[in-house]
Amino acid sequence: MMYYVYHIPDKKIGVTNDIQSRVVDQQGYDWGEFDILAMDEDISYVSNLELELQKKFGYKVDRQLYEDLFTNNFTELNNMKINVTEMTTTFPCPVNKLKGQLMDNLGMSWETDHGNVMLTESSVRWIIQNAKASMYDKERCYVYNKAFARWFDNNDPHKHTTQIAGVDKELDRINAKLFPKSKDCATSCSDCGEEIFDCIRAWANERGLYDKGDPKTQYIKLMEETGEIGRAILKNDTAEIIDGIGDAVVVLTNLAELVGVPIEECIQEAYNVISKRTGKMKNGTFVKDN
Repeated sequence: MMYYVYHIPDKKIGVTNDIQSRVVDQQGYDWGEFDILAMDEDISYVSNLELELQKKFGYKVDRQLYEDLFTNNFTELNNMKINVTEMTTTFPCPVNKLKGQLMDNLGMSWETDHGNVMLTESSVRWIIQNAKASMYDKERCYVYNKAFARWFDNNDPHKHTTQIAGVDKELDRINAKLFPKSKDCATSCSDCGEEIFDCIRAWANERGLYDKGDPKTQYIKLMEETGEIGRAILKNDTAEIIDGIGDAVVVLTNLAELVGVPIEECIQEAYNVISKRTGKMKNGTFVKDN
């Protein structure tokens, strides 16, 4: 059977084994309104290629591989008895035994108030790094659902399972053809390698900032931090400038979270605007053209 990776510009990248039925009949697109990026009989290859393309070109990344829709490899939820509340997911083992339990249940998924989550090699790594021992039962541990769901919103949960031969070469070919100027930008935490903004959000969530914090107080805090940056610049104190800028980014991350918009989205929106601006430098400042 042949599988097709298709692209509906500005909408999505998907996989199907029946273009006419899936894209034309069901989704209502004419043949000239979408592109066939790749085709192959290897379902694992196209499944992984789909995820890599979605990630590379800024589309929502599927949480489940296409090929897994047709297999029974997922472990049933009741194979590991977890307890899901509004705030947390609790696992039936201490932190030092958690990794084995999770790896034995790869593919397991569940619903939280903040969205669906699932166990992949990559998400297991996040859980291990963020799990907390229960204060009520030493034989149990937990993670915060909001932080876990947010990690899915900002990361590729399959990034450790997409090393299929030929995928990188195909990505380069498609990238050069359709997106010659696209670049994959990432900011990773030096401690754990995860997205730095996720680490900031997990830190803030553990301290109750998102439950009890307020955008107005974060704005005041931001003004304090920018004042410190200004004083450091006047003193030509590089270390304090770095510290102040970092603190301001942390505050901005939490302010964005409190108003319900990830900081990554704010940054992307800003870049989408400035990337199209033209102008010139004047008295040390970039002045945009009218």
